[in-house]
Amino acid sequence: MDEIDMDEQQRVATFVDEHGLETPPEYRLLDLVSEVGEVAKDAAESTEYGAHPGRIDVDDDEIGDVLFALLAIADSLDVDAGDALDRSLAKYERRMADADTPGSGE
Repeated sequence: MDEIDMDEQQRVATFVDEHGLETPPEYRLLDLVSEVGEVAKDAAESTEYGAHPGRIDVDDDEIGDVLFALLAIADSLDVDAGDALDRSLAKYERRMADADTPGSGE
């Protein structure tokens, strides 16, 4: 599996710039939430709203839309998505080592 790196974030930033899709981060956040909602809708419908959890099916394109929206918001906030992911993975590694769970316990 490839790690999200600056190249992917730059691809999204270039696309946004080339197509005049710049927008403030708060609108990027709304787009991200909307795209995650579409993934949730796919999951809910494919499992008949939880009746058959083993049948979950989510469209790959919807996952791509979530990634696009996430990388676009990271770029609009001047956050290096690869660095942010590295920090999160290190945090989860520490939690797993300390408490055998990735959750914060809060």
